[in-house]
Amino acid sequence: MLFCHSQPESYHQHSASYIREALAPFLKNEEARLMAESNAKGSPFQYILCAATSPAVKQQEETLTYLNQGQSYEIRMLNRKLVEYTDISSKYVKSIVRVVFHDRRLQYMEHQQLEGWRWNRPGDRILDIDIPLSVGILEPRSHPLHLNTIEFLWDPVKNASVFIQVNCISTEFTPRKHGGEKGVPFRIQVDTFSINEQGEFMEHVQSASCQVKVFKPKGADRKLKTDREKIDKKDLQDREKYQLSHETTVLKEVGPPPLFHLLPSSSAQDTQQWLHHHRFSPFSRLFSSFSGADLLRMSRDDLIQICGPADGIRLFNTMKGRSIQPRLTIYVCPQPIVKPGVGDSKLVYHALYLEELTLLDLSDKIAMLYSITPQRITHIYRQKPTGIHVL
Repeated sequence: MLFCHSQPESYHQHSASYIREALAPFLKNEEARLMAESNAKGSPFQYILCAATSPAVKQQEETLTYLNQGQSYEIRMLNRKLVEYTDISSKYVKSIVRVVFHDRRLQYMEHQQLEGWRWNRPGDRILDIDIPLSVGILEPRSHPLHLNTIEFLWDPVKNASVFIQVNCISTEFTPRKHGGEKGVPFRIQVDTFSINEQGEFMEHVQSASCQVKVFKPKGADRKLKTDREKIDKKDLQDREKYQLSHETTVLKEVGPPPLFHLLPSSSAQDTQQWLHHHRFSPFSRLFSSFSGADLLRMSRDDLIQICGPADGIRLFNTMKGRSIQPRLTIYVCPQPIVKPGVGDSKLVYHALYLEELTLLDLSDKIAMLYSITPQRITHIYRQKPTGIHVL
């Protein structure tokens, strides 16, 4: 259960200090690693989930962390460069913590999946905040319609900690439930915003996330133990192919949450950000519970009636009038395999439509085409007449 407070109130409890003392030896050992991973050109904040990473993850792949259902886990929010980043325009920043799907297929069906979970678990939330254990956070809030989201304020000059509980398990979203299925991975994502000129927390500062799987109580401990035993049985040469397990998980920086395109799968929170980004802030309260699908269903006349002629037409044109053309189209084909006694193989090219001109978007599209995870693509090369260039 979350409580909303109209006035800032900091939550400092003695119980948090006991947990922090228990974790102190592990966190001290991790300090050198965390500092080494800090990028001098990176964003100001670093987010650390106090849960161990799996040792059964190969090098060059993203870390994977196992969590127990309903157990409180600390996310530490650290300001890496207090001096350089004291120019943030607001005394406080807002962080929004979400549990989202890792698999692209489930991301497109997120709304339906969450509605199904709500139907099967009435009154429960996917993500909760453990207020008594949390330190340095202000105004913790959750919306009854956003089961997978919490938000709060904190002072960027001071470090803060929030304890979260994930109440769903990974196997609840598998298509078949006969026992023994592999659970789907989730992502824990933290999006941080500062105050804009209108006094609203809509100025994006940073986003970071990590990959997790959630098990029934004590299941994460058993899975981590099994992974360690599995790796220990391998010879030294095979063990070098896998990452070392660490006692904490560093959330990796990712791009900002989508603001530029309103999609049917956009949540109510995403829709609010989209409205603010496109200068429809006066109507954000009116559409506070609208998802992307709700807004896109509205006709031109509906919007004119609600927002007035000028803003209604502008809102309709902004929603419907955006170009559907990709920014770049690339045609690719797998390297042909020539079999003895068979004529020349036919080359089949597939179109990749890039909405963003980034390596991340390109690797995601290639991964979707060949039904692999993006993490398996470690390098992308561009071949030109003068040679091969690493992108």
